[in-house]
Amino acid sequence: MDDNKGSKKYLLLFALLFLPTIFYLIYVYGKGEQNFAHLPFITYTDVNGEVQNRKAPQFSFTNQDGNTITNKDVEDKIYLVDFFFTSCPSICPIMTANLMKIQERFAHYDDFMILSLTVDPTRDTPEKLKEYADNRNIDSKNWHFLTGERDSLYAVAFEYLSSAMEDSLAPGGFLHTEYFVLVDKEGVLRSREDDNGNIIGVYDGTDGHQMRDLIDDIKVLIAEYQLELKKNNKP
Repeated sequence: MDDNKGSKKYLLLFALLFLPTIFYLIYVYGKGEQNFAHLPFITYTDVNGEVQNRKAPQFSFTNQDGNTITNKDVEDKIYLVDFFFTSCPSICPIMTANLMKIQERFAHYDDFMILSLTVDPTRDTPEKLKEYADNRNIDSKNWHFLTGERDSLYAVAFEYLSSAMEDSLAPGGFLHTEYFVLVDKEGVLRSREDDNGNIIGVYDGTDGHQMRDLIDDIKVLIAEYQLELKKNNKP
């Protein structure tokens, strides 16, 4: 009797843990390439009237361990970008908590990374950023908290479809967007379309529904590369 209950318990556990992934893989691969969902590129029209993919900017900042992090460190990585500051009393704790959930969700995927850039570099030194990460037991192996020159950070925010500025009237003295930006392995910004077929561009890092959408879109992006490797017979 106990053995029967134990077997049912393990079958239920298997179903909860693995069936969603199995169904997802069947959806992506089951009927071949025609059934494959592609995550759109974010584009813009240049001065010549030609449509171009929007690429991540060049950058060089210092992380919580005092190491210099540049575009080279995110080559061949799928990564998320957000802007925050450690003394933020409003949206940042929610954003960080959501990023922790996403990091945990893709802990098994080696080619995933998170970049959190401060908008308050005067106070957010590498030591302060490390304290912020350690106090939350954040796994820093693929999550860089970055600081640097203020003007460079703010310029990079614009290129990542975000904004950052000092504002004495804003909570904590800084005004910044709550966006998470998704970047593929080639450094191109990617996102889903809305119900009207428009590229959303960014994900609201404080919105639970959009976080579920983002997780689904990261899965699609991972599957794109897995399918590409499969087609090229690479391990």
